[in-house]
Amino acid sequence: MEQQTQLESGARTEAKVWFITGASRGFGRIWTEAALERGDLVAATARSVESIKDLNGRYGDRVLTLALDVTNARQVQEAVTTAHRHFGRLDIVCNNAGYSLVGTVEEASLDEVRALYETNIIGAVSVIQAALPLLRAQGFGHILGTSSSLGHLTQPVIGYYCSSKWAFEAIHESLAAEVAQFGIKVTLLEPGAYATEFGSPQSLRLATSIEAYDAFKSAFVARLRGLQRGNPAATAAAVLQVADAANPPLRLFLGSACLPEVRNAYATRLAGWEEWAEVSNAAQG
Repeated sequence: MEQQTQLESGARTEAKVWFITGASRGFGRIWTEAALERGDLVAATARSVESIKDLNGRYGDRVLTLALDVTNARQVQEAVTTAHRHFGRLDIVCNNAGYSLVGTVEEASLDEVRALYETNIIGAVSVIQAALPLLRAQGFGHILGTSSSLGHLTQPVIGYYCSSKWAFEAIHESLAAEVAQFGIKVTLLEPGAYATEFGSPQSLRLATSIEAYDAFKSAFVARLRGLQRGNPAATAAAVLQVADAANPPLRLFLGSACLPEVRNAYATRLAGWEEWAEVSNAAQG
């Protein structure tokens, strides 16, 4: 088609082709629009294609909107293949779809935990596995994964969400080492607290409450409400800069609070390990 011809002829060599999951709201929507505004081509996906149909009217044939539930492996494969065939290549695959489960470790049901992992981890892996054969054949590509500063920290009440991001981090770090030989880059985007729709019913699930935790959770929620939240629109420039970088970082914090928080967390861990080092060393045998 016309886009492919333009790209192959070099007429728009600066343009990149994106595949973005969770493009209907929050960071996914912001980054989709930022890429399109600067002239890139985007395959934008969401569970409900109606939620992103307005992009067609605004950006014409530079955007391809697709319905995608990342927990449906067959639909994932079809969407990735369709996007690659439509644009002729994929430069950036952005795994952004995900949600949070609110509830203590005791409160959340096993089904709720499984559902969270199906989206936040298995869904992301499904997209990666669908895209990798295409990226390897191209000899290039950049996988962006929306993680969180909570991929290094933990909080009560959202522990299962934190755990999903810890797993997300480990998978992408291993992936980066595995695919560098094929010219494929990997970057984990790690936002802190932002004023997005992440607290909306579409972006979180509430576990059944156990009365014994009510006071604890109320105090936790009150503390969260007091957090200084960043402007999500301000993240777009950083993400585009990483997408354009010849040597992008494996990890990029988004927001000014992340580095101090993680630095403190690791200092505490190191101090604990050092305190028990003698016992640890004796266990070597």
